[in-house]
Amino acid sequence: MTRGQTRNNQHKSKAKLSQTPQKDIKQDGIDVEFSEETADLEDKESQQRSRAADQRAQQHDHS
Repeated sequence: MTRGQTRNNQHKSKAKLSQTPQKDIKQDGIDVEFSEETADLEDKESQQRSRAADQRAQQHDHS
């Protein structure tokens, strides 16, 4: 027998990991929690860059 064909591997479960149901997935495009109270200067600059990039993407889509 070659590697992977031994009888020892037969007891392993072939079950896949469970997936999140589609109804529980938020579709807003934002996947990071953010707290204004705990934000530092870098967080706020990052948000500004993100908003600017979103605006550029929307302008690109409409042109």
